[in-house]
Amino acid sequence: MSSTTAASVLFVCVHNAGRSQMAAGFLSHLAGDRIEVRSAGSVPADQVNPSAVEAMKEVGIDIADQQPKVLTTEAVQASDYVITMGCGDACPIFPGKKYLDWALEDPAGKGVASVRPIRDQIKTRIEDLIAEIDAAAAK
Repeated sequence: MSSTTAASVLFVCVHNAGRSQMAAGFLSHLAGDRIEVRSAGSVPADQVNPSAVEAMKEVGIDIADQQPKVLTTEAVQASDYVITMGCGDACPIFPGKKYLDWALEDPAGKGVASVRPIRDQIKTRIEDLIAEIDAAAAK
């Protein structure tokens, strides 16, 4: 862990276009520079899901400038927390990392009305994650 951040977090889903992008957007917004944020996909899409972009815009977070990124071993190695959202067996496992699997519905192909509940679930999980990271950093 870096001395300037409490932790580093990598969000991983298949396309890095919806769930992981929304999670990264919430964590960056809510934790600021205290937590280093990465996201990636095992098979990245060409662009972030427009419904995810719109749903996040509704809560004041702009992820429109984000691009899906490919999952690399280096990104996993550089992260303290690896949070998977349906990436399956493509996620490399390294000792000493905290792995969490968040079972969230895939927003691919859904309209913004269907993405809102997924967005809201992600926000709740991010708030819990920040509390966990802060508690661990305080020890």
